[in-house]
Amino acid sequence: MKLNTRFLVITAIILLAALTRLLPHIPNFTALSAVALFGAAQYNKKLLAFLVPLTALVLSDAILGFYAGMEWVYGTFILIIISGFALRNKVTAPRVILLSIVSSLIMYVVSDFGMWIGSGIYPHTLTGFTACYIAALPFLRNELLGDLFYSGLLFGTFYLAQIKFPTLLKERVK
Repeated sequence: MKLNTRFLVITAIILLAALTRLLPHIPNFTALSAVALFGAAQYNKKLLAFLVPLTALVLSDAILGFYAGMEWVYGTFILIIISGFALRNKVTAPRVILLSIVSSLIMYVVSDFGMWIGSGIYPHTLTGFTACYIAALPFLRNELLGDLFYSGLLFGTFYLAQIKFPTLLKERVK
C-alpha cells in the first residue's frame, strides 16, 4: 500500500501541475519541464516516468488544441525526462535548480531549431537561424523562470509532504 499511495500522490501532483497550462499564463511560463523532471525523479519505474507526464501533456494539448511543430516539443519533453533521471535517488535543491536550467536550455535549443526548420518564417540560412534564436530569447527567459518556479513548487511540496506523511518516502534502491 505504501508504494500505491506514493504513486497516486505523485500522479495527482503531475496532473494538477499539467492543468496549469489551461490557466492564463505568461508565454512559456508553465509547469511542463518541472513535470517531466519531477516524474523522472519520483517514479520508481522508468516507464511511468515517461507515461504519466507524456499523458498529461497529450491531455492538455487535446484541450488546448494540437499545433504545428508539436513533435519538437514532445521530443524535448522526452529529453527532459531522460535528463531528470539524474535526480533519481539524488534529489537536492542544487541538482533540481541545475536540471531546471538545463531543461530550459534543452527546450530553447530543440524547439527553436524545429521552429527554424519547419515554420517557414525564417530562411534556412545562418542569418535565419540566428534570427530565430534571437527572437526566442524572451521565451527562454519565461521558460527559465517557469521551470525554476514550478520545479521548486513540485519538489518542495513533495519534500514537505514526505516529512508530514512518511508513507510517501521512496524505498532505497539496493
